[in-house]
Amino acid sequence: MDNMKLANLLFPDVNLTPEDLELKYPPRELPEGARVTRFAPSPTGYLHIGGLFGALTDVLVAKASKGVSYLRIEDTDKKREVEDGVSAIINGLHAFGVDFDEGVTGFGTEKGDYGPYTQSQRVEIYHTVAKRMVENGLAYPCFCTADELTALREQQEAEGALIRGYFGKYAKCRDLSLAQIEANLAAGKPWVLRFRSQGDENKRISFEDLIRGKIEMPENIIDEVLLKSDGIPTYHFAHVCDDHFMRTTHVIRGEEWLSSVPKHIAMFKACGYKVPKYVHTAQVMKLDDESGDKRKLSKRKDPEAAVSFFVEKGFPKEAVIDYLLTLLNSNFEDWRRANPDADAMDFPFNLKKMGASGCLFDLTKLTDVSKNVISRMKAPAIYERVAAWARDYAPDYYAVFTRDPAFSTAILNIDREVPKPRKDIAKWDEVADYLSYFFDEPEADPALLPERVSPADAKAILSCCCAHYEPNEDKDAWFARMKSWCPELGFCPEVKEFKKNPDAFKGHVGDLSSVIRLAVTGRTNTPDLCTIMQLLGKQRVAQRLQRFAEKLS
Repeated sequence: MDNMKLANLLFPDVNLTPEDLELKYPPRELPEGARVTRFAPSPTGYLHIGGLFGALTDVLVAKASKGVSYLRIEDTDKKREVEDGVSAIINGLHAFGVDFDEGVTGFGTEKGDYGPYTQSQRVEIYHTVAKRMVENGLAYPCFCTADELTALREQQEAEGALIRGYFGKYAKCRDLSLAQIEANLAAGKPWVLRFRSQGDENKRISFEDLIRGKIEMPENIIDEVLLKSDGIPTYHFAHVCDDHFMRTTHVIRGEEWLSSVPKHIAMFKACGYKVPKYVHTAQVMKLDDESGDKRKLSKRKDPEAAVSFFVEKGFPKEAVIDYLLTLLNSNFEDWRRANPDADAMDFPFNLKKMGASGCLFDLTKLTDVSKNVISRMKAPAIYERVAAWARDYAPDYYAVFTRDPAFSTAILNIDREVPKPRKDIAKWDEVADYLSYFFDEPEADPALLPERVSPADAKAILSCCCAHYEPNEDKDAWFARMKSWCPELGFCPEVKEFKKNPDAFKGHVGDLSSVIRLAVTGRTNTPDLCTIMQLLGKQRVAQRLQRFAEKLS
């Protein structure tokens, strides 16, 4: 067959050559060993937590090697694309500080010299490479209808074929003559372009996966579709063209693509391109509440599958990234303990420390990580974060919280500037309840009084506090003052002494503190009570003490 004639027949408007593309997209000038990675999502919905997991891996691998990471949008499947899906991806990544060196930056915007970074804008590149493959006899048009392909699958099933697909004797368009092809085209028959596989089903290929080690698989024998009938490439062909001309060195993607490696290697070699390194990451899993078994995070069942869940709940971005890094690299927690204030993006990420089996996403562990992250933050920073979150997700609370920024910041600073700060807050949607007694009058429940303290004794404690409380005293002076009340109330001023002879006292000084805490805050556990009372002011404290005393009557 005259392959040149066929190529011009199929691609009459393609004037570029692959050599032109090589000049336009030359090898990158990077340090030796630098890695070029890409995150290549489809705009088919929200950003999945597994997507953030993958994007973070791409960025860190490139950063650790002084390389380049870029964001490519794979929008060739128009049937599954959702409106403004690109913005959902961009916003999801931005919310967690995962930024790329190149690629799509927003709807219709991008940066970098190796674009366009959106596949639907790269059709000329795909057609240029496809035309050369036809010229070299490595691709051909297929005119099979959907009914014919269905009949083919049914035939293979009936014959018990071990391999299913378009190949060998089943590839009825593979050996069409030029005259037959011309007649089909003249008749207006739609066609797809297929890869003319050179694979042998009796041979195997081997490749090195940087997580899983050496892998052997059968050679590809399927004549895969390269271009669909609308001229848009399949994922397989676009992957080969894009990762070559964008000069990707390491293809990091989910393990579900592992079975496609033989066909991708075959296409790279057919085009004369260097095969990139492959890294197939494990899926993000969770324990099923019903069965207790591991399963994939489900978009339908699990709200935490969407990264927007963590934004709406108010998990700090640093906490989510820190937690994902504990899943990605086994030594991250040791590094974080040694570098508590360092940016997570400075972590020396290592692909070899990634696990090959599915990693378990645990909201409880994320919550613990988040408490640690927030405990290290300064109060002004927390104020800004909570205010920004509340503005978008809790507007009523935003008005209350931001009415007096200095007051709210001072509240958040209680027990913070100390060697071991409290770890009470895990996410911003907890702050309103956590601080509620500063803004609303608490309903103190008498049932929460310490077991040793009767209502009558509690009233006596509250009366004493009303009469003698001095808001200007520091913590030590305040506690000493409470101790001074103990003898007349029948309580022991020293806890150790009380434990030696509990029958001699009604309780100890800690019980006094508990009664006052309950009256002032409505709670049995809070940050430093002295500071809370100082922030509330003597008048509000006195009102709360009196109100609770009346309830005890």
